[in-house]
Amino acid sequence: MKTINTIFCLLFFLVSSVTLPIYAQIATGVYFSTAKNTTHEVKLSDNYFTYSIYENSPAKFIKTLGGFYQIEDNQLVVLLEFNSNYAQDSIRQLNIPFEKNGNKLILEMKSKLQFKHAAKINQDLDGQWLFGIRGPDQGQERRGDSKARKTLKFLLDGRFQWIAYNTDTMKFHGTGGGSFSSKDGVYQENIAFFSKDDSRVGAELSFGYKIMGDDWHHQGNNSKGEPMYEIWMRRKK
Repeated sequence: MKTINTIFCLLFFLVSSVTLPIYAQIATGVYFSTAKNTTHEVKLSDNYFTYSIYENSPAKFIKTLGGFYQIEDNQLVVLLEFNSNYAQDSIRQLNIPFEKNGNKLILEMKSKLQFKHAAKINQDLDGQWLFGIRGPDQGQERRGDSKARKTLKFLLDGRFQWIAYNTDTMKFHGTGGGSFSSKDGVYQENIAFFSKDDSRVGAELSFGYKIMGDDWHHQGNNSKGEPMYEIWMRRKK
């Protein structure tokens, strides 16, 4: 019996002394880093990453980029679908070293930035949506994921962002984002950044919405006050 116990203890020691590689995981959600007048905003779903920088007062859009990601050796490896600075830097992939410190996330971009994890907020319309068609639906061809020209809406934890881009050419057409609420058929946006016109920051827009299967029917007036009816399609993973 003593011999068996000795062998067991020896095996336990040998197994426990083996160091296996452990790759950190990052909680999904929205993360903010603020420095003086500048906000850095990151959105992370289980497969998608966006990063936007904007100034607050006076409002000024600086840049945005995003795409599908995976974690390798404690790095976020992001295959970019869009990059507002692509014409200047030609970047299509990012390898971002990261660390975690409690509820804080440290990303090594050009310098190390410390992000705070925002509170979780679950709402209707959370997720990724691709623009399909102008409503009403009369069987017209939809844009969707099969086309290089895309407009994506990414809604997560009370924050929204839309991005218009081309995945073949990497041409960037525009973006806007901020906070949102969606409840009882009313969708409201509060704009925090807008690449085409900084003067629209601070605007509050309300729309009616209806979810029909995998479609989001979106009706109201756009930021120019013009009537609109759009149908967005839930993006498949």
